[in-house]
Amino acid sequence: SPSPRSPESMDWHVYYPAFVVPQAQSTKESALTDVAPHRTISLSKEVTVADIGCGFGGLLVALAPKLPDELLLGMEIRTKVTEFVQDRIKALRNQNPGTSLYQNIACLRANSMKFLPNFFRKGQLSKIFLCFPDPHFKARKHKARIVSTTLNSEYAFIMKPGGIAYTITDVEDLHNWMTQHFEAHPSFERVGQDGQEEDLCVQTMMVETEEGKKVERNKGHKFVACFRRLEDPLWP
Repeated sequence: SPSPRSPESMDWHVYYPAFVVPQAQSTKESALTDVAPHRTISLSKEVTVADIGCGFGGLLVALAPKLPDELLLGMEIRTKVTEFVQDRIKALRNQNPGTSLYQNIACLRANSMKFLPNFFRKGQLSKIFLCFPDPHFKARKHKARIVSTTLNSEYAFIMKPGGIAYTITDVEDLHNWMTQHFEAHPSFERVGQDGQEEDLCVQTMMVETEEGKKVERNKGHKFVACFRRLEDPLWP
């Protein structure tokens, strides 16, 4: 699916049909604000949680009932994997008729290394997850890593102050790389060990991704680091 030109032109109703604002209400609101009704269909809330490189959707599915008041989006570059997750979500919704279960999660195909600000406005997200990203071991491939100085500025742009970026990997070198790049960025500070261990999302991320389960089976180690989006400095 092509990326939207801007967050305003994104048709979210296709992904979260249970949250569509009834047409009459949305037209009335437009009239009150003197703004021409936008061609896209309005939702009652916006996406606030993104799983970037969501794989087979294990984390999305596990977090859906734990974050019932949030809309969660999985972004995945592989077409077949995206289709698998979309089918998985559809099946879960069908298995829970008459409830809101799994209505708050969706997945779309996107190259999040290139187009994040096309999907999200400034300060929109409260949580982003970077779970078991491709380590790109060779030095010449490091620029393809999902954490870098440039990408961290994009994460900072789409995250609201106080929001958390969650990272987990079984590759210590990549963990150190991600930590160094986030800590060096003026918009982020690392969350302390206590705060990290108490976080329900960390506990879920440790055990619910397919990659994490594979690491568990192979008796590997999981390295976790979380980073808080800081307030932007006030310009004099």
